[in-house]
Amino acid sequence: MFNKLKIGIRRKITLGYIVIILCLLASVLILNNQIISIQKERNYIIKNNSHIHAVTNRIEKYILDMESSQRGFVITGEPSYLETYYEAGEKWRSDFNELYQIFENKPTQQQKLNEIKATIEHWITTSGEPSIEFQKENNAEALEELFKVDVGRKDMETVRAQFESLRSEVIASMQAKVYDLDKMNNIVTLTLLGILVFISVVAIIIANGISRSIVKTLTQVTQTIQEIATSKGSQKGRIHVRTNDEINDLAAATNGLLDTLERREWLQLNIAEIVTKYQGISGITKLAETFLSEIAQKTQSSLGAFYVRETTNNNIQFVKKAAFADARDNVGIESFKLGQGLIGQCALEKKILIYNDISEDFRLIGTSLGEVPPKSIFIVPIIYENDVIAVVELATMTSFNEQQQQLVKQVIETFGLTINSVLGRMEIVRLLNESRVMTEELQMQSEELQAQSKELQMQTEELTMINEQLEERTKEAELKTRELEQAKRKLEESAEQLLLNSNYKSEFLANMSHELRTPLNSILILSEMLAENRQSNLSDEEAEFAKVIHSSGEDLLALINDILDLSKVEAGKLDISFDEMNMSEVPVQIEQAFAPVATKKNLQFHISKEKNVTDVFFTDEKRFKQILKNLLSNAFKFTEQGSVNLEIKQLCQEQLTTNMQDLSADWLEITVTDTGIGIPKDKHQLIFESFQQADGATVRKYGGTGLGLSICKELARLLGGWISLQSDEGQGSTFTLTIPSLPNGIEEQKCLELAIHGVGTANEVEEQEQLSEIREFSQHEVEVFQGKNILIVDDDYRNIYALKNALEKRGMNILVAKDGVECLDILQANDEIDLILMDIMMPNLDGYETMSIIRKQLNITDLPIIALTAKAMKNDRDKSLEAGASDYISKPLNLDQLISVLRVWLVSKGS
Repeated sequence: MFNKLKIGIRRKITLGYIVIILCLLASVLILNNQIISIQKERNYIIKNNSHIHAVTNRIEKYILDMESSQRGFVITGEPSYLETYYEAGEKWRSDFNELYQIFENKPTQQQKLNEIKATIEHWITTSGEPSIEFQKENNAEALEELFKVDVGRKDMETVRAQFESLRSEVIASMQAKVYDLDKMNNIVTLTLLGILVFISVVAIIIANGISRSIVKTLTQVTQTIQEIATSKGSQKGRIHVRTNDEINDLAAATNGLLDTLERREWLQLNIAEIVTKYQGISGITKLAETFLSEIAQKTQSSLGAFYVRETTNNNIQFVKKAAFADARDNVGIESFKLGQGLIGQCALEKKILIYNDISEDFRLIGTSLGEVPPKSIFIVPIIYENDVIAVVELATMTSFNEQQQQLVKQVIETFGLTINSVLGRMEIVRLLNESRVMTEELQMQSEELQAQSKELQMQTEELTMINEQLEERTKEAELKTRELEQAKRKLEESAEQLLLNSNYKSEFLANMSHELRTPLNSILILSEMLAENRQSNLSDEEAEFAKVIHSSGEDLLALINDILDLSKVEAGKLDISFDEMNMSEVPVQIEQAFAPVATKKNLQFHISKEKNVTDVFFTDEKRFKQILKNLLSNAFKFTEQGSVNLEIKQLCQEQLTTNMQDLSADWLEITVTDTGIGIPKDKHQLIFESFQQADGATVRKYGGTGLGLSICKELARLLGGWISLQSDEGQGSTFTLTIPSLPNGIEEQKCLELAIHGVGTANEVEEQEQLSEIREFSQHEVEVFQGKNILIVDDDYRNIYALKNALEKRGMNILVAKDGVECLDILQANDEIDLILMDIMMPNLDGYETMSIIRKQLNITDLPIIALTAKAMKNDRDKSLEAGASDYISKPLNLDQLISVLRVWLVSKGS
């Protein structure tokens, strides 16, 4: 009966405490009043002293804040320091007044406070405020002088000493009061000791009786725990207690804790073993096999399958990657979709499914002795970022206990991340392999594309490095924002200055072109007239001299055009017009132009065009022919013997890269091959640069400015293609032009327009034709020009003289005006003028204004006006036509061109 009665340790101890408490209650009531009085007095002293120390410390802190803020503003000039300075200045005065009130009945302390206040204000007036004002005024010399004297440091040291003295005096006063309280406390202490001695004797007697009933049971529990502790971590032992009290409850709780720790240790050990097994595996199949094997062994599973999610054309399915204990057929289906069967439903709902008491017609588990049906199925979805990326299905001949289920659940919590990492690495490897294949394809392209690929690769690496360093540089970027804004403004100013300089340069080149073309115009016209020797009054030698002068003048004109074209290349002013071109006419035109040159130099000239070349090709015909003529001119120029071949063929689809197919489906490849001097390989890039040829000997022997190939290269780029070169020194050269058919033009044209003006190519061919042609006047020409009144408006007497002589020989009557004003006077006085040759740049009244007055004020609309100018800049033609010109010719004038234009307009006016 007594064994069943539960008398707890609490009750035993409580009885003893009741006796002790009764004894203490009497002593407490006696000493209570005395202790309360002493405590109140002590609390007041401590609180007052603590408050004084706190206030003095705050004042010192505020003064130090003012000093550090003042120095921070002086050093950096940052206005934010002044906010702290002035805020601390307000707070120390408020705390000072509070401290002054505390010492209201203590004149000695108040006197010390007044001294401290005077020292602080002295620092503010002599050091703090002046230094701030000097910094605001950027008065570095005054600041330097102030810090040399450094009066503020002395004031700060004085303030610290004064506060230390004040605190020392307060502490001394407090110690005197504490001494009085200690005396009272000693009396109370002696009384309390007597009471404690009495109570201790009573407590010892009671505790001795109670402890005897407790120690025996505790000794038994302690011995059991020591046995478990000395068993090297083994948690098999358990505590057995016979008493029916809290010790028994402690033993039961300890045994439960040991059971929990044993299960937890088992879980951790097995999880660690499984994780260790699949660490470092880079293939998903190997990972699945390793994981399935380990988890099956730990859960005593007899059958298992592992499925991984795969997405193909937005179609999600789970494919089997591994199986466990495959006895005869493959374990599980090869793949399934979301919601298909129990395993598909598990993946769809993202929930763990456990099925017990499986029917006998389920797949049997094979052993060496036979086949046994499973008793339990465990289907587990593996989730990563709220998506099921894999599913594991296990089967056992017994059943999955709670501990095995917990093991599987904890393992798959992190296994999803591992699967995703492996799949990510496999995807990276796949992309890397694809990247290598693409890189090999790109290496087969032209040298220009290879350079661009390397540049893009470098940019990609730089962007990768920048991306890695982006977080670290964010703070630095914020600090540098102002500097970048200033740099941006400077760059904008520089850009404006560069634009202005470019405009000045273009205007200068245009003016120089005008100044050079004006005298050159007279030279070309007069030398051409002398070379014709229509009146046969010159000897053959003098006529030859005139031809040499005319040829030299045309060479000078070509040089001027090249320089002006180079300026347009740099300025980015070129219009490309994509239109259809008849490719069947190209071989005939090229043969007509270059056959005479081949015959003269005794060279073979072959032109071949494949049958599959399309008849209609969309490109800029003028630029296309300009490139061909330039390449052929160079081929004939640098070929002394042998042949020059031109081959035109269309690229098939297999020869087109992806980028080429994206631009156009039709591409032509035009090859110009010669057996000339060839080009060294180290000069292949050099010859495509402006003013560059292979070497100085080439320049001396063959001449040329070195601009032709550079302009051809830019023209080919604007047409959407490129020019490549294959050549060895002494083995001839092969230039290949590759261009696409672009019915709608090229989008890149808008952002990549270059200032390239077509330099007249095939100069040698044109010179040969011009020198060999014999110009004769037909009877029809004499009838057209005979008796016509032509008004020449020009301020240059050389141009007037040359034009007057050339036109008078064709039967025309010439009138001359020196400027626009004189032209208007002649028109008002003479209404029989048939045509006006109008110079643009003239003093007093230029050609634009004169033509505008003729058309609008004089209302003369049917009189042909031919604008003549040497300032051949872009839009000059449009500007002349808008001002009222009927046609436009640039200087130096080609006499045949001028006569042709005059014939057209005079015939048109006569009709």
